Amino acid sequence: MPYVHDTLERLKRTSPAQTEFYQAAEEVLDSLRPLLDQDPHYHDHSIIERIVEPERQIMFRVCWQDDSGKVRVNKGYRIQFNSALGPYKGGLRFHPSVNAGIIKFLGFEQIFKNALTGLPIGGGKGGSDFDPKGKSDAEIMRFCQAFMTELHRHIGPTTDVPAGDIGVGGREIGYLFGQYKRLTGRYEGVLTGKGLDWGGSLGRKEATGYGAVYFAQNMLAARGDTLSGKTCLVSGAGNVAIYTIEKLYQLGALPVTCSDSQGSIHDPAGIKLETLKLLKEVKRTSLREYVEHHPDATYIDARDYPSDGHAVWRIPGEIAFPSATQNEVTEADAETMLANGVRAISEGSNMASTAGTVDRFLDARIDYGPGKAANAGGVATSQLEMAQNSSMQQWSLEKVDEKLQSIMADIYQRCADTAKEFGQPHNLVLGANIAGFRKVADAMIDQGVG
Repeated sequence: MPYVHDTLERLKRTSPAQTEFYQAAEEVLDSLRPLLDQDPHYHDHSIIERIVEPERQIMFRVCWQDDSGKVRVNKGYRIQFNSALGPYKGGLRFHPSVNAGIIKFLGFEQIFKNALTGLPIGGGKGGSDFDPKGKSDAEIMRFCQAFMTELHRHIGPTTDVPAGDIGVGGREIGYLFGQYKRLTGRYEGVLTGKGLDWGGSLGRKEATGYGAVYFAQNMLAARGDTLSGKTCLVSGAGNVAIYTIEKLYQLGALPVTCSDSQGSIHDPAGIKLETLKLLKEVKRTSLREYVEHHPDATYIDARDYPSDGHAVWRIPGEIAFPSATQNEVTEADAETMLANGVRAISEGSNMASTAGTVDRFLDARIDYGPGKAANAGGVATSQLEMAQNSSMQQWSLEKVDEKLQSIMADIYQRCADTAKEFGQPHNLVLGANIAGFRKVADAMIDQGVG
């Protein structure tokens, strides 16, 4: 379709060297072809050209002082991509890989993810190339304070409400919130993922991982199956992976892997959750130590991974939960997973699979839950935190989890119904992209040109 091709070519000219952003845009636009053929009025309003361009891109210098007194400089970003459905909502990522293209891809995905929740939130994303690893608490505090000094003028509880992401957990949210309060004098719900004693929501930390499992549960239930007794592969060792593993155990499954940037653990008897939490939430150290506690487990150093993929996906299993980062599942990984009996995938990370990998999963007709649908539980629960803040309440964990389960079931059904509407009932990628796009695009048309 020339309309889609021309849009992608224009992006490559006007936003050069942003490979991940092109990949995200191409996946969505390709999925939209049946809709655009059926409903040409989206052409009349130039929705495609408008939706791929952020409403606002903010870049700023972050200067902070390390423990030796040396001034360090990082780059900060906030992409306010689309506010048709509500305030911009999306996480902050602190990682050395962060650049404008990464943030734009994440922000673009966030538009449709947030739309799928059915909640009144727009799409945004932000972060910095700052690396929290190896930094002292004092250095992280000074960086967060410097970052918020620049960011605070662009956010607000009804404007833009950031959350955490890779490298930004409860500690960082606390430092960011404290600086926002000092600068503005306002105690308000401008960040989500806050501490439970000062505006946070029960269940928020667990929500992305729990939500990915609930999404898998819905996919399996649609064909009369359950998670009980299934061997599950999980990548990552952050919040998403930890609470994916926790919920899998609660539903009777057996998660046997996890990973960090240095290597992977395979524990055939099941990942020991208490050890994983100790290493990653308390000691903040490498998974290498896991085998010191559990010698029957195997540690695979990242330097020994296959050249064409990741060690976790080469281990036999039935259900996979990529929960680390973008493009972590390659086509070679997909071939091994399918040969080993993987029958369902629920992505806890954003755009976890390369474009060719997604095609391979769809061709195989397995249950494949794309990140923008499967990991939407985190942002959904962030909006629940916003609702609690605005009403000055704190809901019970049971109430939050009940709402999360309902939201994930609705997301699955919305994706499945849309895929069926367009004659591809197995294709939840198409279902998610069209359902999310249609909701945002219709709102943009209703609100006029701007």
